[in-house]
Amino acid sequence: MLERPVFIMSTPRAGSTLLFEVLAQSPRAWTIGGESHAVIEAIEPLRARDRGWESSRLTAADATPQVVARLSAGFQELWHDRDGRRPGPHDQPTLLEKTPRNALRLPFLAAAFPDARFIYLHRDPAETISSMLEGWLTGRCVTYPDLPGWTGLPWSFMLVPGWRELIGRPVAEIAATQWATTTEILLADLAGLDPHQWLATDYRRLVDEPTAETARICSFLGWPYDRQLTGGELPLSAWTISAPRPDKWRRNAEVLEPVLPLTERAAALARSALDHR
Repeated sequence: MLERPVFIMSTPRAGSTLLFEVLAQSPRAWTIGGESHAVIEAIEPLRARDRGWESSRLTAADATPQVVARLSAGFQELWHDRDGRRPGPHDQPTLLEKTPRNALRLPFLAAAFPDARFIYLHRDPAETISSMLEGWLTGRCVTYPDLPGWTGLPWSFMLVPGWRELIGRPVAEIAATQWATTTEILLADLAGLDPHQWLATDYRRLVDEPTAETARICSFLGWPYDRQLTGGELPLSAWTISAPRPDKWRRNAEVLEPVLPLTERAAALARSALDHR
């Protein structure tokens, strides 16, 4: 059983890779080096195709003892510290994990690892959906290339509940619906946790005040943070498609502005979570 693992929870393109790369520099963090698709979806009951292609959603009922044992072993087979070192007999590793698809799986993770901590990372919906749109259009973020019944561009990012209703819809609407559906599900799941089990942070705060925000997150986790950020600025993450700017989404404004109303309820819930966390 993994002890007190830390899961970064966010929609796709919200900056989770950046936050992961920063926190992975803590001497307390042990990671598998990237996202966990190969670990989680190697377990047959957890794969979308074994669940009738309904969605990427997993619940507490999926956290059977056998599944949890296989999942823990999968992480432990691959994890290492910031210097690439494998655990020794006297180490007490703490897993740091980020996989945006897991935003639909919080009940499963919380049941599998009851002492887990969760960091909710929010980013402005217009910025995030614009980046998701780029991911769809470039083909760099395809997750289900042969999704049964799907038409149009190969499916990218997580498979949200109700995805079949998006067949034939514009890509911007698909991305906006993915963001809104995932955000609402994630925030409802977080609300069911012990308040001391999760923390909310904002991408813009992380970028504008990296040292202070990283220190706040590490304090929540009880982790030291002993490597200074170069020049007080964060590097681009490994999965950046194009350099981020707060107003960059406006180059896609013509297709984004009509679908942003789909995000209003989820965005309000996210703002409330940030205000109270």
